[in-house]
Amino acid sequence: MSDTTTRALALLNLLQTHRHWPGIELAMRLGVTERTVRRDVDRLRDLGYRVESTPGVAGGYRLEAGSAVPPLLLTDDEAVTMAIGLRVAATQQLVGGPEVTLTALAKLEQVLPSVLRRRVNALAESIHPARMGDGPAVSPVVLGELALASRDRERVRLRYIDRAGADSVRRVEPHALAPAGRNWYLLCWDLERDGWRTFRVDRIESVEHTRVLFDPRDISEEEIAERVLLASSWSPQKLEADVVMELALDEMDQYFGVWAQGATAEDEMHTRWPIGGPDWREALYGLLWIPAGVEYATDFPEPHRAELREALERALRALDAPPPAPRR
Repeated sequence: MSDTTTRALALLNLLQTHRHWPGIELAMRLGVTERTVRRDVDRLRDLGYRVESTPGVAGGYRLEAGSAVPPLLLTDDEAVTMAIGLRVAATQQLVGGPEVTLTALAKLEQVLPSVLRRRVNALAESIHPARMGDGPAVSPVVLGELALASRDRERVRLRYIDRAGADSVRRVEPHALAPAGRNWYLLCWDLERDGWRTFRVDRIESVEHTRVLFDPRDISEEEIAERVLLASSWSPQKLEADVVMELALDEMDQYFGVWAQGATAEDEMHTRWPIGGPDWREALYGLLWIPAGVEYATDFPEPHRAELREALERALRALDAPPPAPRR
């Protein structure tokens, strides 16, 4: 393979891994001049790849979608990862998921070398993804567009339908996509509300790209997981109750962090906080996080209230009783 062909393939690989590349950075990565980059871009265009160029200091190149799918350049690891991902996707709650992903998987595995096919089979046998159960179906188009925007750090406009059915347009900086429970969630920075927000992906009607890039904000993996978990807990629960605690709202915010979401001030010294769960055991877990010494009242409904009281009374009797004899 000639140096020119090798370089053009290397350029194609870079264009496929990022939405926008400045010309000078492509030249540095390929070890050539910007003029050579322009010639290689023309070669890719001759092969049917739609490479868009933008002039100016901040100009560069990006691979655009065309009327047909051009050949993709994948490394061995990327091909194996894609095959595994398609197998996992076939088990999830995507619109047309099993049919579309299995046909795509068949086309990919048909051209995989036998060595890579064995890797795919070995890995697939050891991966047991959690199914999303009977959750709402998610559009693979929306999911794919959000994944691209998260990868490329591109601001987007979302048309979002909330739980009450209200329609709104949100300008956001997408950061991460994550499944939790029966749903997919998008963690993003909401530009209008100037803060982190988590949206249910099945409620996102459309995604509009703005081509405006942003610098990623600092957030740890632990906080991402915590915010997604918190968002998943806001789905309607079998048991829902309020807790009014003798704690000012700002103090409650400092103590609970992201879990203070939904709390409101009753007055200067009291805060109302919604809790819930599939039963009283899950709701009790929230009560246990109330700081020591802080008194509170709750409107736990029956029969959960009686079940909780009986469990607590038994626990108190167990604590007051002599400990059991030590194990032999």
